[in-house]
Amino acid sequence: MKLLKNFLLSITIILFFTCGCTKKQNADTITFSTWGSHSEIQIITPLIKEFENQNNIKVKLIHIPQNYFQKLHLLFASNQAPDVIFINNYYLPIYVKANLLENLETYKTDKNLYFKNAINALSINNNLYGIPRDISNLVVYYNKDIFKKKNIPLPSQNWTYNEFLQVAQQLTDNDTYGIGFEEHPLFWEPIVWANGGEIFDENGALKISERESLSALKFYIELRTLHKVAPTKLNCANMTMAQMFLNEKIAMQISGRWLVPKYRSEAKFDWDVISLPNGKYGSIAGSDTSGWAISKNAKNKKLAFKFIEYLSSYNSINKMSQSGLITPARLDCAHSVSFLDNQKPKNAKKSEI
Repeated sequence: MKLLKNFLLSITIILFFTCGCTKKQNADTITFSTWGSHSEIQIITPLIKEFENQNNIKVKLIHIPQNYFQKLHLLFASNQAPDVIFINNYYLPIYVKANLLENLETYKTDKNLYFKNAINALSINNNLYGIPRDISNLVVYYNKDIFKKKNIPLPSQNWTYNEFLQVAQQLTDNDTYGIGFEEHPLFWEPIVWANGGEIFDENGALKISERESLSALKFYIELRTLHKVAPTKLNCANMTMAQMFLNEKIAMQISGRWLVPKYRSEAKFDWDVISLPNGKYGSIAGSDTSGWAISKNAKNKKLAFKFIEYLSSYNSINKMSQSGLITPARLDCAHSVSFLDNQKPKNAKKSEI
């Protein structure tokens, strides 16, 4: 009996201290979700560690490299939403409308530190719901070595979509496709806009079936189906477009700033970027802004905002800028030497990437 009492007492003490430690850990722990490639996570991880060491706080990183928003939906639905959420201007309105994000107007944020377009992109009805990290347009990456090998003049600013097609046809052979792109709307919306089309009108009604929109989409689709200057998924053999570009299986690629660190470190050829071609209404890429938001149900919102303040500080953004990962939304970082560092891509300023 005495042994049983001692055993139960020991278990009680262990449970007491275990519960106590767990409670303390929860109070000093925040969860943070983000997408991003391996190279992007390598850049962010040291920043997280630095924040943890300075504040004696644990940040649990939830890295979702694929199908980010679908999985984020599930986390919200199961009441497991991260405290701090990396988000973009495309999906932020959906979460705000569902009352899932914290209104950041109650926190002290100097909006003058950022490009006005970046602040507007993460605001709804003049209320700020995300602190901007980056702002960038889509561009066309191109392999300069392939152009030179085939004696094709390098693309020039103000080229048209017809010229773009002609160049892609000249670049295409048995080993290489002229152009590669993704199927997400982010990648084909610009050509619709440049042709005078719209996806939705101001009331949210679909306009994709109108003549200008269909004409632009037809051009985009026929790059694969008719002209065969762009690979299909079957042609890619499970490679991503970035891998196709690095393996010189595509000579040009439509994408954004996030690929710069990867191409700087892995490309074994000379490359650069250029603005998207001109349509009837010019070269339109649209502004893609990403930043950090706080879940409405975050357990410690002050701590979550402290983490966002750290990530959005000059020091943190500057480190991300040095890597080439982002075009910073912070004005002081965007105009800094570390961002305008004369590294690739050389045409970054001309292409506003």
